[in-house]
Amino acid sequence: MSVPKVYLETTMFSFYYETRLWPSYRIYKAQVRRIFDLMKSGKYEPYTSPYATNEIAREPVPSKRENMEALVKDFEVKLLDVTDEVERLAGLYVQEGAIPPAYGTDAAHIAITAVNGLDFIVSLNFSHIARAWTIERVRRVNVRENYKGIGIYKPAEVLAL
Repeated sequence: MSVPKVYLETTMFSFYYETRLWPSYRIYKAQVRRIFDLMKSGKYEPYTSPYATNEIAREPVPSKRENMEALVKDFEVKLLDVTDEVERLAGLYVQEGAIPPAYGTDAAHIAITAVNGLDFIVSLNFSHIARAWTIERVRRVNVRENYKGIGIYKPAEVLAL
């Protein structure tokens, strides 16, 4: 049986070091840390992209930025290449209304997952990625463009797999 290949969107790195004490944020942080533990144990093969690492590089708090960058290295997260096909597919997601035009990077996170044939993307971005509207429209585009179906999951959903 092959190990599922999972794409980590930027929120997964950010919430690993979340400091806000709101009850839901503490839950998300615990879920994210559990997923990282599962990756370390070999249950999932982790991937990310320059879209995520560029967002991490823009983190204004130096200590948090350095910690998030270290997660990529410490957990041996593989970096995927950005290609013309990734950009084309991301553009289709925006064109089809899956992602608002102002959030093209969110479309790119999903597109790089599909183009590279990963099994799913995990995200705490409930506004533009891990939401039913996006999931359905991405599915339609991927079917039309002959890409396999990918899962778009919240951390709690991944832990329930």
